[in-house]
Amino acid sequence: MDINFECTMCGKCCHDLKLPLSVGEALLWLERGGDVQFLCEAVPWPDEPAEDNLLAQHKRRRSFAASSGELPARIVVVIAAAFEGACPHLLPNLSCGVYEDRPTVCRIYPAEVNPFIELNPQEKACPPEAWSPDKPLLMRAHRIVDVQTAALISKSRSADATDTGAKALACKHLGIDTAALANEGLAIYSPLRERSIAALKSAREACDSSDFVSEWKVASNRRETVETLASIGALGVFCTAQNAASFQYLGFFPESV
Repeated sequence: MDINFECTMCGKCCHDLKLPLSVGEALLWLERGGDVQFLCEAVPWPDEPAEDNLLAQHKRRRSFAASSGELPARIVVVIAAAFEGACPHLLPNLSCGVYEDRPTVCRIYPAEVNPFIELNPQEKACPPEAWSPDKPLLMRAHRIVDVQTAALISKSRSADATDTGAKALACKHLGIDTAALANEGLAIYSPLRERSIAALKSAREACDSSDFVSEWKVASNRRETVETLASIGALGVFCTAQNAASFQYLGFFPESV
């Protein structure tokens, strides 16, 4: 199936977002006065995956090694530009005030960075006319054919992998040590802007020494999950939207009591 696309400048995709950023983009966003959040999830990792397990290999590339008690794990950290309402850089005429330096994820839109998520126009905020057949061809047979977009996706995936060491160190500097169990939720940290800048700068400068294995706790809002984690020697934490202290717990399932 062909997918055609051209931005109509409706501005709908520039509201109420958590924009994934590279470490360099996060620093630029912060230094411009924006705020970022650290979205953390833990993937149990008892064994290395087979080479042909493409999903597991994808998770491995974008995560760093950790332990949770006796459980080997990998931690995925996404640094996101977070804002409610309009993007702080969206101008009154709905153009981008930092267009030349906008984040890569904005340049890629509406394409997906995750190779395991298929682009679905119905799930995007863009109006129908943005997808009309007379617009430039974006995708054919599930492959991005726009050369510039394809190159940016490759760049974003590369940064996702090379930034893992700096993210591990930044979390250490910020005292971030709890992640939600993958596929159950996210642990969301919102450090003060100055602390985030200092931690990311320090981490980026020293990221070649980030091969340490840190200790993390694994959070869930489901007691059964926490009990299972404890049974295998992991540091499980029962966490709800109400009792999370240093972070916000965003659960994908109803809380258990």
